[in-house]
Amino acid sequence: MECVGLCDVVLNLGVRNQELARFLASLIGVLLVSGVPLLTVIILILAERKIAARIQDRIGPNRVGPYGLLQTVADLLKLLGKEDITPTAADRILYNAAPIISFGSVVLLWAVIPFMYWNTPEGAANAVVGVNLEIGALFFVAIASLGTLAIMTAGWASNNKYALLGAFRVVALLVSYEIPLVFALVVPVMFAGSMSLVDIVEAQSHMWFVFMAPLAAILFFISSQAETGRAPFDLIEAESELIAGFNIEYSGMKFGMFFAAEFLHVFTNGILMAVLFFGGYLGFFYKAIPPLGFLWLGLKGSLIYFVFLWLRNTVPRLRIDQVMNFNWFFLVPVSIINIMVTSLILKVMQEMGYAPTVFAESSLIGILPLTIVMLLKDAIIIGFILGRLGQEGRKARIEATHAEESLAAAAAGD
Repeated sequence: MECVGLCDVVLNLGVRNQELARFLASLIGVLLVSGVPLLTVIILILAERKIAARIQDRIGPNRVGPYGLLQTVADLLKLLGKEDITPTAADRILYNAAPIISFGSVVLLWAVIPFMYWNTPEGAANAVVGVNLEIGALFFVAIASLGTLAIMTAGWASNNKYALLGAFRVVALLVSYEIPLVFALVVPVMFAGSMSLVDIVEAQSHMWFVFMAPLAAILFFISSQAETGRAPFDLIEAESELIAGFNIEYSGMKFGMFFAAEFLHVFTNGILMAVLFFGGYLGFFYKAIPPLGFLWLGLKGSLIYFVFLWLRNTVPRLRIDQVMNFNWFFLVPVSIINIMVTSLILKVMQEMGYAPTVFAESSLIGILPLTIVMLLKDAIIIGFILGRLGQEGRKARIEATHAEESLAAAAAGD
């Protein structure tokens, strides 16, 4: 078995035994894949509080440490010092396992994320990734669902009616929004001809998929925001209605793990969206200087993460009926129509010779006709949607005006 990637780096550092080099490379990979997300959470919490304060014109953390930089550390110490409580009537095994599953499901997603391009001395090229699964996209869907299962388990195992009610709302919300999320995810899979996230990134070497399928990118963005339970879809917590939701019985570090999983999941979705639609680690000089690929991926993911935060701190929470109607009567039909039309156009153009079958081996000129046609397709669909929304808005305003006139006439008659 050839020693490549981190294994080759370890060999160049002086380790002569290939088996030992593979073991050390695997150990380093596991530490990186698990350690980077854990350290990222600390930065994300502070960044989110600072950005939220700036957007909402209020003062953020600014007391603990210079510019409030140690505020997250203080919060962590506070959570570690809080009493660990397990309700008497709770299912102890499931109750204690739920926070671990919730956080672990997010960390596991990083195992299939390609971080950067790497050239071995022999000239072979490969991506720095925890494991290059051929079913990487399916792995993402399956592992992300574990977070929903963990929240449901937490609500049920707490033996608290309010926690169980909050868990039911999670099932109604998260499971429903996974449908348009998966349909949007299928589009880059179709273009790349593979479910491997490495292949999806390499297929965008000449054209990012966001330019070929902007509608799918928008659907993925909205569904990701709902899947993480962020505003305006934050029905998971909804403190004014459910006290604290599914995690009401959790305290200390158990609550902290749910808290950290939410923050990390949002950033992870930003990274995944960068991988699926924005070329991942692709950027200027990413081959000549491999660490630049890691920086490009982080920059793209951070910008998408900022838009997630912008939306959260700007838009008010929706009612549960509005959230569900938006999904089933808008997102799901649009995502189904989009995937059907996209697959039809892609297949027809490939059969006619106007679209490549292997995007990574094509060129910009070879992909350009398909890009133009796909953009026109999305423009037509988006234009039709905006037209329908305008009609519904005018209809609603007319009905509201008639209702106000009727009330005014009735009041004058009295």
